[in-house]
Amino acid sequence: MQTIKQLKSRLDELKGQRTILSNQLSKLKQERKENVRETRRYEQAKEIIREVGQKTQEQLQYHISDITSLALEAVFDEPYKLEVEFVQRRNKTECDIYFSRNGNRVNPLQASGGGAVDIASFALRIASWSLNRPHTRNTIILDEPMRFVSENLRDRVSSMLLEISRKLNLQFIIITHDNTIARYSDKIFDVTIRKGISNVKVQEGNNSY
Repeated sequence: MQTIKQLKSRLDELKGQRTILSNQLSKLKQERKENVRETRRYEQAKEIIREVGQKTQEQLQYHISDITSLALEAVFDEPYKLEVEFVQRRNKTECDIYFSRNGNRVNPLQASGGGAVDIASFALRIASWSLNRPHTRNTIILDEPMRFVSENLRDRVSSMLLEISRKLNLQFIIITHDNTIARYSDKIFDVTIRKGISNVKVQEGNNSY
């Protein structure tokens, strides 16, 4: 039989436990609210990142496709257009590149001529350079850049190279055996080897300025 004193002591103990539990419950409720707010902020941030990523991809698609398609149009009478598509594979964003004509897509390396691939590869390099901020040095070295382009199109290719060089203030250092491209240059370094010794003859090109 508990005495009144013991019962009162037990009651005070239970009151103390209730106070502790009440404080813990209040703390847990506050933490839950913070977690809900944090989750909401996280979801909002994730959506912003998704939208920025999507807009960036759209801008890249336009930038890359536009520059490359213009280069192809400058050379070919019935040119392909280059299409860029960003896709998700294996939890990664990958970029697929196609040539398209009359609504039909083809793999550039399998179903188009080497000349078109040469032009597209060059234009993609220019597009990549133009995306750098700040730009790297305004010099690009090209080694036999248009070797698969038909002979009858070399003048168009050379004009395109000259136009891009002047509009973008971009210097091309071109290693080539193609006399047409050489004629459009500002300066020609004619290198010959005799008995293991390199001889360099410098002459002005037709477009020196």
